[in-house]
Amino acid sequence: MGHSFYIRDMKEFWNERYNETEYAYGENPNVYVEEKLKQFNKGKILFPCEGEGRNATYAAKNGWVVFACDISEEGKIKAEKLAQKYDTNFDYQVCDILDYQAEENSFDAIVLVFAHFPESIRKKVHHKLLSLLKPGGVIILEGFNKKQLGNPSGGPKVLEMLFSKEMLLEDFEECEVLELVEKPTILSEGNYHNGTAEIISGIFLKK
Repeated sequence: MGHSFYIRDMKEFWNERYNETEYAYGENPNVYVEEKLKQFNKGKILFPCEGEGRNATYAAKNGWVVFACDISEEGKIKAEKLAQKYDTNFDYQVCDILDYQAEENSFDAIVLVFAHFPESIRKKVHHKLLSLLKPGGVIILEGFNKKQLGNPSGGPKVLEMLFSKEMLLEDFEECEVLELVEKPTILSEGNYHNGTAEIISGIFLKK
């Protein structure tokens, strides 16, 4: 499948999911992101694949200068509603992450929350995001590891799209690894992330 067909299919999938009345993954931020953002100085932050805006809204209402993007128009609509609910706002572009336009070396932090990509583009996406990050900036990542396959609590159903430590260490080999942990957890994030899950979480510092 070519990249353009993949994007078309994913846009349709996510628009359908985000068109539901309830927030697919809840309105609260990811627990790992909430915890880790408190440890860094507030600055300019990017949330790729941000969906309905729960993490971007949290960062914005806590003093970060927030930018976000996603391929779903419905996701942006929900994100803007959520931001309005909390009397805050942020810049949200509807686009493929590989088409996202921003100045290189301009973000203090980039947050990837359950942002899984086909093997054919994953490293390209991660390297593009690194190019947008300032030296000394961090990528904060949480996703499903390969043990998640078969669990009903969420995530891609394709093994190659799930993460491993080795995969992330290779993708971010030019970074200092501040943290990288695989562990089982119990997810309670809206209707689509619920139950026992196998997670990998990490923080990568651009040198």
